[in-house]
Amino acid sequence: KFLENFNTEFGWLKSLQYTINLKANDAWFDLDVIAFDGEATITEKMEVTEGLDLHFSIGPKTFYQTNGSQARELYSIARQWAQIKPTDLVYDLYTGTGTIALFLADQAKKIVGIESVEDSIAAAKQNAQSNEISNASFHCGDMKKVLVESFFDTHGRPDIIITDPPREGMHKDVTTRVLHSGARRIVYISCNSATQARDMEILSEKYELIKSRPIDMFPHTFHVENVSLLELKSKS
Repeated sequence: KFLENFNTEFGWLKSLQYTINLKANDAWFDLDVIAFDGEATITEKMEVTEGLDLHFSIGPKTFYQTNGSQARELYSIARQWAQIKPTDLVYDLYTGTGTIALFLADQAKKIVGIESVEDSIAAAKQNAQSNEISNASFHCGDMKKVLVESFFDTHGRPDIIITDPPREGMHKDVTTRVLHSGARRIVYISCNSATQARDMEILSEKYELIKSRPIDMFPHTFHVENVSLLELKSKS
């Protein structure tokens, strides 16, 4: 009855879905999502450059920035700061539905995305296909278990790394592997500047912080999304 009334009151909704949680906690990623009405996914359009638009399919368990206009601003800064060359191999860590990876794909030789949520990886692959992007590959698994030497051996060592971890930041093992990756440039995007600073302290052994910029992704709150550029220090 509640859902029927809700659907009537907000008739413009594209999709109305729900879960039934009988557990003692509010974690819901292990629950089945039931479609009450509308489409199973929604689609978001984002302009990369003039004449180049991307369309992203978003499901209930897939991550997408809730503020679309500011997300484009954030990705545009990442794209500008990364300075990707046509011969570059780019790693996109914590890729989610592949939004950043696909936003950068036209500049790179190849994009490799890694994400732990299966639904997000499935969406990333579908988004690559629907946007006719063939130079992006996506891999599912726990980052600290996936990003190991054998992965570098198989897919190549990155020239550029984009990383956008959850609030807890990168696992120390992941940070250490990024440190020794040999990438000449790292663009670190974070919604938690404290864990970002912690990780960048480790990376400072080999990388220099060039610049940072906060993006007001969540207006009228104290939260920001912060993007930082690090470059490999000269061996001399």
